[in-house]
Amino acid sequence: MLSGDKDAVVQKVVAVLGIERGFGDLLPEGKVKQVEALRREDPTRTVAFMGDGINDAPVLAAADIGIAMGALGSDVAIETADVVIQTDEPSKVATAIAVSRATRRVVWQNIGLAFGVKLAVLTLGAGGLATMWEAVFADVGVALLAILNAVRVQRMRFN
Repeated sequence: MLSGDKDAVVQKVVAVLGIERGFGDLLPEGKVKQVEALRREDPTRTVAFMGDGINDAPVLAAADIGIAMGALGSDVAIETADVVIQTDEPSKVATAIAVSRATRRVVWQNIGLAFGVKLAVLTLGAGGLATMWEAVFADVGVALLAILNAVRVQRMRFN
């Protein structure tokens, strides 16, 4: 946890939430240095930072994933961030991660479906066994199936 708040307060929050490490009394440059240090420790680590103030813009840009709190956040933080949470509820980050994982699964399902059906119809067509209607289904029908599959994400519950 990186914060501009008093270090004593940060350490209490770190202890209550069970966070591994916390640093307080940081200026924007100090936050950027901490992000760079985290990257040096483990180059494969993905570093995310969540902030809402104008002083968070440098570290939002330096992090792999910058998350701005949009409701009361500064315009600079919102413009710099990769992700903007429209409410000031940090718990929405977990929801956004769940939605993105479900969306990625559906995208790969759609890609597999499209390639599979088109390859099958192409193979049948090369052998003279596919009709025009099967080719139309391989094109338009698969697109409609992909859309219906994608609509499932909207019906999922992520609470």
